[in-house]
Amino acid sequence: MALTGGAAAPATVQAGLGSGGGWSGIWLSGATATDTTSVVTTLKQVRTSIGADSGAAASLTGKGVGIALIDTGVAPVPGIPAAKVVNGPDLSFESQSASLRYLDTYGHGTHMAGIIIGNDTATGTRGIAPDAKLTSIKVGTANGAVDVTQMIAAIDWVVKNRNYDPANPIKIISLSYGTGGNPAVWDDPMTLAVQQAYKAGITVVAAAGNQGNGYGKLTHPAQSTSVLAVGAANTYGTTGTADDDLAAYTNLSTNGRPLDVLAPGTSIPSLRVPGSNIDNAFPKARTGETLFRGSGTSQAAAVTAAAAALVLQARPTLTPIQLKYLLVNGTYLSKGKAATLGVKELNVNMALAGTAFTGGGAIGESYGTGMLDTTRGSSRVVANGVQLSGQKTIFGPFDTASWSAKTKAQTSWSGGVWMGNRMAGDGWTGTSFASKTWGAATWAGGSWGGTANWTDPAWTGRTWNGRFWAAGTWTARFWASDDWSAAYWG
Repeated sequence: MALTGGAAAPATVQAGLGSGGGWSGIWLSGATATDTTSVVTTLKQVRTSIGADSGAAASLTGKGVGIALIDTGVAPVPGIPAAKVVNGPDLSFESQSASLRYLDTYGHGTHMAGIIIGNDTATGTRGIAPDAKLTSIKVGTANGAVDVTQMIAAIDWVVKNRNYDPANPIKIISLSYGTGGNPAVWDDPMTLAVQQAYKAGITVVAAAGNQGNGYGKLTHPAQSTSVLAVGAANTYGTTGTADDDLAAYTNLSTNGRPLDVLAPGTSIPSLRVPGSNIDNAFPKARTGETLFRGSGTSQAAAVTAAAAALVLQARPTLTPIQLKYLLVNGTYLSKGKAATLGVKELNVNMALAGTAFTGGGAIGESYGTGMLDTTRGSSRVVANGVQLSGQKTIFGPFDTASWSAKTKAQTSWSGGVWMGNRMAGDGWTGTSFASKTWGAATWAGGSWGGTANWTDPAWTGRTWNGRFWAAGTWTARFWASDDWSAAYWG
């Protein structure tokens, strides 16, 4: 990803994403679309690299563990096991289009889902935790557009509904997301949201960001100490760790918040959504018919979330702080910057063998009453040329003090209504490719940018025929954002 406050995206990437409609969307940074310098690391190699296919870890599959993927949705492509996917509410702008609802028009969420639970029989590509139960909460559109308040609403929903499936309680949130803000964590709303997940027994795995080692900070909410902040390792296509190093695109902090752990994240083939944003923009990243190569802290976060599910399958009573300390107790790397920093790479067997932390794990809780624009930073959604700013959600004025009290009491959601605004239906409908689906709702309208109705902000002529988008042409669009801690594709 490249936030507008970060380094400029390569010209070839800007042109690739900007062509076809004059829209302004997320930038994918780190390399050009024609990058051929990275050696492919398959998911099978990743599993070996992180010590998940030998010893006590070899028989673990994530069974009985729920993972919430707050991302751009999941498409029913070959390799997505429908029985392992649940659609939570679609909180994205695309939720107002029946043909786009829940589905991944961007291509990012499906790629993450493939890393976690994929099972592509055509290529033998299998996710790290194939028996985990994945709940997809869609927040991002085809160009990545999402406001921080939609992300907060998504985290709140997961906390409220974490035990909807007692056989697979949600114990992990995978967040490949980062804002352009640099808020003080003591009053930041996003920090409070992830802290409430932590207090509810959910481990939040957050990507550190892809602006580079010299960026000076981790993207938010990876800045919060209540999350597991993940950077990407470059494994150079090998299964041993002797040649592994910190990926040059991974953010490092100069403000005292170090990375918690590294995980393989460079040039990993996972599931492809034909005709999606990234598929159209980066055709050279395709690997056969069903796979797509991506690199970034997003991929590393997905690997870590899946590895966490393996550990929780074996040790289901671990608290988030215990799980975090076991996962960071990985393999010291001996090469390059990783060796200098002393940052470790994920190792499942070492986590399984570790002694659980017995301290209280208290955290300094955020008040959550701070300014939303401080959290947003340069990451803004735009409707009809007008940025969403100030103490507002996409629906209008937002009182952070009122929200803070309700999120602590887990009452910010009532059915499908969040903080008094209807965002989804009131329960499960079961009408989609997934094993279970939360109902949809029509939004009453917005109060910013002159938007009277939230209707179909993405494609023209778009329908899903079970494997491909029937149309991949772009129309001019209203929504713009820079939020996804995505990847570069090449």
